[in-house]
Amino acid sequence: MDISIYFTPVSHSQEDYYKEQLGGNIDCYSEADRFPDWQESEIILIGVKEERGSINNSGCGVGADKVREKLFKLFFDTPPQMTDLGNIIPGETLEDTYFAVQSCVDTLIKEGKTIVLLGGSQDLTIPLYKGYEKTEQLVNLTTIDHAFDIGEATDGPVNSETYLSQILLHQPSFLFNYANLGYQTYFGSPNIIDLIDKLFFDKMRLGAIRGNIRDTEPIIRNSDIISMDVASIQAADMQGCQRSTPNGLLPDEACQLTRYAGLSEKVSCFGIFEYNPRLDANGNSALLVAQMIWYFIEGYTNRRNEVPKPSDENYLKYRVPVTGADDDLIFYKSLRTDRWWMLVPYPDAKSNRYRRLNMVPCSYQDYLIAGQDELPELWVKTYRKFL
Repeated sequence: MDISIYFTPVSHSQEDYYKEQLGGNIDCYSEADRFPDWQESEIILIGVKEERGSINNSGCGVGADKVREKLFKLFFDTPPQMTDLGNIIPGETLEDTYFAVQSCVDTLIKEGKTIVLLGGSQDLTIPLYKGYEKTEQLVNLTTIDHAFDIGEATDGPVNSETYLSQILLHQPSFLFNYANLGYQTYFGSPNIIDLIDKLFFDKMRLGAIRGNIRDTEPIIRNSDIISMDVASIQAADMQGCQRSTPNGLLPDEACQLTRYAGLSEKVSCFGIFEYNPRLDANGNSALLVAQMIWYFIEGYTNRRNEVPKPSDENYLKYRVPVTGADDDLIFYKSLRTDRWWMLVPYPDAKSNRYRRLNMVPCSYQDYLIAGQDELPELWVKTYRKFL
């Protein structure tokens, strides 16, 4: 499919940057008669000038170019091959823009590319998700957000505060797991939080992240799509968003989470939404967003393509008997990165559907819990979703 029809060029010249800067390395769609040859690139940048689904954040649709301005000036030693396809032209309707984003994601994912989506409102997570539909595999979605954007099921237009409802209700469903990182309890309806638990999905409060941010790494490592609302960052450090609140992630925590996303061999789409340059007088919020993308790229360059295999000498295998389990729990530890996985069995009749999902990233703490003759919560949730 020729995806060039969806894009408009952006202002960029590699000659304006040092060769050690990202702007001097990224092949960018900046000439109307020359669409970049993205086939050889590893990471694809896409801007989206769409904000019709935004709630109380008018101006976020023009954020991509401001972030580029900051990102391209950052220095990077030996970056991966990257292409910036420019900005997706907003459609006549919001649904038209969704279709354009979905079509681009579908094309790029099939070619094994990693996508970084800039700008616009978080309801654009919908076409990110739908872009995986033709892959015919189950996917995991993780949002980094201070709230759960799940609204009541209505016939009204979708927006940035209700978009998850459309994803959860989409048929055919190919969502295996959903996780939210950084939520604040007073922004979450008890009914919604209860629903998340009943569906065996994952969630982690802001305070839990601050207590041990490394606990987020297995969740992010198990994700295909990461969707980040910059309103999850505290307002003092993210003035470029109308929806920011007094409490939230600190800048270094946000950068650590995006680095984890880059490190994950499974993450193939990273969207960062709701940045609003109209509220960003000194440009610091744009610079923070650019630095988060820098950390994603830095994490990407350190990927190890680790997927444990029984005969692989790069992993230690542990068998742990646990009361209540039909067989011993099996854990794997990487000798190269010290990362952990556990094997969760699934019905043989569903082998094709679940084959890529039963080797579940976990933490050392999960192994210790099993050693105390308890089934780790992550094991139980995954097993229940297999049934």
